[in-house]
Amino acid sequence: MNTLIEEKRNNHVCEVLQVLGSKWGFAIISELYTSPRRFNQLQRELAPIHTQSLTDTLRLLEQTKLVQRQVFPTVPVSVEYSLTEKGNDFQTVIKEMNNYAIKWDTQR
Repeated sequence: MNTLIEEKRNNHVCEVLQVLGSKWGFAIISELYTSPRRFNQLQRELAPIHTQSLTDTLRLLEQTKLVQRQVFPTVPVSVEYSLTEKGNDFQTVIKEMNNYAIKWDTQR
């Protein structure tokens, strides 16, 4: 039973590391933290990100339920990305990482 709990906890940690390990995940979350964005807005603000990299990272963030994708029935179709509640809460992870970095800063 205890092994099952540890395994579940490790899966959650792996999910966080997967997001942090993606090249653009952190940058996209930071952009969306200020306000929802359309694909082209993200691409402009995160230049020099390639279209495929942005697409792949947004899909990863959707799969992990950090980002939601909303399609508007316009011509042409508009898609907007925003952080979910889980995505907004991801800021606590970033703050704790910052606290860790400050505590263990080796350049003092």
